[in-house]
Amino acid sequence: MSTENFYSELPTLADFLDITNSSNFVSVPEDWYIVITDIVESTRAIESGQYKDVNLLGACSIVAVLNTVSNRANSQKDPTNIPFVFGGDGATILIPPTLFVRAKQALSVVQQLAAEEFGMDLRVGIVPVSVAIAASYDVKVAKLKISENYSQSVFIGGGLTYATELLKDPNATEVHRITPDKSSTDVDLSGLECRWQDIPSQHGEFISLLVMATAYGSENLANLYAEIINKIHQIYGDEVNYRPVQSKALNLTFSPKKLVKETKLRARSNSRFHKQLYLWKIQLENLVGLFLMHFKTRAGEIDWGAYKDIVVGATDYKKFDDMLRMVISGTAAQREALTSYLETEYKQGKLVYGLHTSDSALMTCMVFERNGSQVHFVDGANGGYTLAAKGLKERMKQKALNWSTFVRMMRRRDARPAVSPQPNLFPQPDLLQASLLWSNTLSSSAPSLDEVSKREFPADYVKPHR
Repeated sequence: MSTENFYSELPTLADFLDITNSSNFVSVPEDWYIVITDIVESTRAIESGQYKDVNLLGACSIVAVLNTVSNRANSQKDPTNIPFVFGGDGATILIPPTLFVRAKQALSVVQQLAAEEFGMDLRVGIVPVSVAIAASYDVKVAKLKISENYSQSVFIGGGLTYATELLKDPNATEVHRITPDKSSTDVDLSGLECRWQDIPSQHGEFISLLVMATAYGSENLANLYAEIINKIHQIYGDEVNYRPVQSKALNLTFSPKKLVKETKLRARSNSRFHKQLYLWKIQLENLVGLFLMHFKTRAGEIDWGAYKDIVVGATDYKKFDDMLRMVISGTAAQREALTSYLETEYKQGKLVYGLHTSDSALMTCMVFERNGSQVHFVDGANGGYTLAAKGLKERMKQKALNWSTFVRMMRRRDARPAVSPQPNLFPQPDLLQASLLWSNTLSSSAPSLDEVSKREFPADYVKPHR
């Protein structure tokens, strides 16, 4: 039986808090594939001022794969009926076996574009879901309705985290890594747009937030994520208050410097002439769009007076893929309150987190239909999710060092003759198991001290990867 329409037939969740209930998730078919893309040394690229290029290439890989869906005969009409998540400097996409060859070819061309037009190395890997399952991880997905025009993919189980780490492991990547194929020269990037000015915060600043719970047991993890989401609401108020994109803050750009990024990827050819033609084309489209929105014109089925509201409704600013990711608009005082809470929970061993602050946000768009299928990826300026990930990894590394020290201490203690009863200790689980989230593969009880003392912390969670 074909599993191609597995995701398109999933029911949708209505509330973001529904993601904390593991019964809302279903296992991805074992014959599907996990596509992972990320920019190698993205932190260095961001520090050199290329953060917009990093974001654009992360979205570019999603568009390239989704267009292999819409270009296939007898495929679903909506290309977003393939699960994906945008990570700032890369993306994760799940595809059925029927798309494997097309997706591989498309991503190979995107790799070439990244190198030739932006001087960046786009790392691409395709890992079978069955490989993650064989390694005792789950790959589970749910579909969360964001607006009438966009339903977001949400993932748990640790399988995506495992696939990402597998791709970055120099000893294990050759089997799954995709390399540029210069015989492939054509890729469909229609729908990819980068035409809005940077967005100012209505409250003074944006935070790009990553949180990974490390509590042991599926119920504890679910409860902790629910607590974190509720704490954010308590500090920042209703969603309408902290949503990073507001219609009044949306303004089209006419700057060649900003529009040239889209031009490099979507011009008919690499020639200067075709690039200039494409640049003029999108400047003209922006001028027409500005006129239609200003005068609230209706053209065909599109109500241009309401178009900015359509964009706001389809923004992708809070998501979950083995960790919580959010871009939040707020004040410095609110950020300090949230940081205080997260730091307390971190010191108690319940979570690791990363947070990056900026005064503006940028938006990269996938628009397949002006009045329909579209999604607008939001990230904080000057680093956003990528630099937040750096902070998360530093805390993860510190947690790993503390864990290794604890294990060595327990071994030395166990080597000495017992002179008095030892206290009952409840050590934290290792982070590799924590990344499984509330997968059914996790035991709901803490491991015994004997089991813990025989384990080494996974080396690939100790070293940073960028």
